[in-house]
Amino acid sequence: MAKQHYTLTVNGEQRDVLCEPRELLIHTLREQLDITGPHVGCETSHCGACTVEINGKSVKSCTVFTAQANGADVTTIEGLGSPDGLHVLQEKFREHHGLQCGYCTPGMITRAHRLLQENPNPTEEEVRFGIAGNLCRCTGYQNIVKSILAAAAEMNAAKEAAE
Repeated sequence: MAKQHYTLTVNGEQRDVLCEPRELLIHTLREQLDITGPHVGCETSHCGACTVEINGKSVKSCTVFTAQANGADVTTIEGLGSPDGLHVLQEKFREHHGLQCGYCTPGMITRAHRLLQENPNPTEEEVRFGIAGNLCRCTGYQNIVKSILAAAAEMNAAKEAAE
């Protein structure tokens, strides 16, 4: 199958790639663009380790062809913060021990980011439902939920202070 050119905006930067139409976005991100935050987990959309945002929606990048993302705005964990300035979710995951091995963490934080965009003040039940498509085999979820709720509280307080 012939390779084709596609253009994606990844973490705010326009990127051109050359790949087969059947190449999965997770492989393009990791192997061509050296964006290794999203992880290859189950490759069946069950675990959520590969979660990214595409045009403002949470998507498991192991189920999306790069061709389908042509022209799209893609955000990965790398687009949410940096070592010099962590996103509040990243900081709260660190502070509240919302991670152990860290394998699911990039997808979990990326999903939590979209969840908080959609519902800035979720209840514990809404957080649990909102991250249900992202699996963690280490933490038991309690500290993940605590981290997300703490991030929501801080983000809401910052928003109120700015108004």
